[in-house]
This record gives sequence, structure tokens and C-alpha cells, in this order.
Amino acid sequence: MSDPLSKMMTSPDSISKMLPAVPDMDTQLAMADKMIDKKTATHKGSHSYGSYFLEYSLMAEFNLLLKQKLPGIYCIPSAMSSLTWYGVVFIRQGAYQEGVFRFQVQIPDNYPDGDVPKVVFENPVFHPCVDPVTHTLNVKQGFHKWKRNVNHIWQLLLYTRRVFYKIDLSSPLNMEAATMYERDMEEFQARARSCVTDWKEQLYLAKDHPDPHYLTFSSFQEQIHGPVRDKMKRGADGLNREREEEGGDRKSYVATGSLTIFSDKL
Repeated sequence: MSDPLSKMMTSPDSISKMLPAVPDMDTQLAMADKMIDKKTATHKGSHSYGSYFLEYSLMAEFNLLLKQKLPGIYCIPSAMSSLTWYGVVFIRQGAYQEGVFRFQVQIPDNYPDGDVPKVVFENPVFHPCVDPVTHTLNVKQGFHKWKRNVNHIWQLLLYTRRVFYKIDLSSPLNMEAATMYERDMEEFQARARSCVTDWKEQLYLAKDHPDPHYLTFSSFQEQIHGPVRDKMKRGADGLNREREEEGGDRKSYVATGSLTIFSDKL
């Protein structure tokens, strides 16, 4: 009986037949599609994102948010799920002046090809664009369809802040608030102020939360918050004066052959 291995060793053509040819581009794309996690595959459209792609997309979105430096609004992803972001918006003028509203951004698991992320307030908000039962903001008024690589979460947050300054009655979720806004502005403003007061009373109630990224508030304490407040009031000019009092700008270096750090004035 002949040894098949010896035949392979003696026949140069037999080894070449064992190695498959390099697949063409269509075959490579088909193979790559099979490697994507089907559990997180997109239900809408032809694009699919595995769990790693989803996490990367959300990390990129948060980095974009940090670069925008939106005034009066803060938002951070949950420590337990990147599909939930905790946010708070501070209103500085208008009918909701001095309002502090806490909310969640709920992102679909097929992001960024899914529907528009939801913005849900923690408590009722008397506003034409906020559902009085579910506390959900009517985001479809600003985003009819979520477009990948065009729409971003920071834009959604900007829209959330804007609805408190510029009220749109084109498709209200709270008919009572919308009707009052049109027919009795004085009564509407009174209800809006009452809403702001209710939120202020509940703002400090949430102390312990299972998610460490949940945004909590504490009452003002002079020993803790006073120095920070003073620095914020002084601003950049105050910090520059402090540097001058401390001796101005300095340079630090390590001398050759030594681990000692030296510091000289510039």
C-alpha cells in the first residue's frame, strides 16, 4: 500500500492544490459580513454593526460632545450601559428661567442606523413638546429621521436646550400646555414657573444611585464650593494674576546625568 504523504512530497503539483486561491473582492466582503455579530445587526438598512462597532460609535459621539462644549447642558454615558446617557440642562432666561431639568438619552441598540434617540425627563415638565405621561420630548420635531454621519447626539442635546427658549407648536405632545401658550401667555408663564419650582424641590432628593455616573446635586457648602466659585468669578485674568504673584511662568528640566528636576523662570 502506497503512502499518500510520500506522494505529496514527491509531487510538486499536489502541494499547490492544497492552498486555496486568494478570494476576489466580492468573496472577501461576503466573508467579512459573516464575521459581524448578528445579535446586534441593524434591522434597518444594509449596514450591520457588531458590539465593538457600536461601542466605538458611541465613544466617538461622546468625544464630539466634549469638543462642542455646549453651554448650560451636561451629559455623560451611564457606567452600566453605553446606550443610556444621563444629562441635565440649565435654563437661564425665558419662561423656564432658573430651571434645572434632569433627563436621559436612550439610544437604540442598532445605532447609528436606527431611529432617533429618545430624550426622557426624570419628572413631568409642563411644556408643549413634552409628553405629560411618559415625560418624553418630541425629538421628531427636530429630527424627522436619524441620518448616520450627519446627525449626532450633541445636536440632539442642543435641540433639547433650545425647546425651552423657542417653543414650537407645530406638533405638540401636551395639548393643554400648547393651548395655554397660544391663548393665555400669562397663565402659561405661571405654570412654567411652578414647574421650575417643583424641579428645584426634587433636585437634591436623589442622593444614592446604583450608577456612579448619575448626576446628583448637593446644597451649597462654603468650605467645599466657595473656593471653586471664587475662581470661576475671577476667570482667566485672575488665574494669570495668580501666576504672576507666584513668580510668573517657569520652565522645568532634568539635568544630564541626574534625576533631579530643576525649575527656572522663563
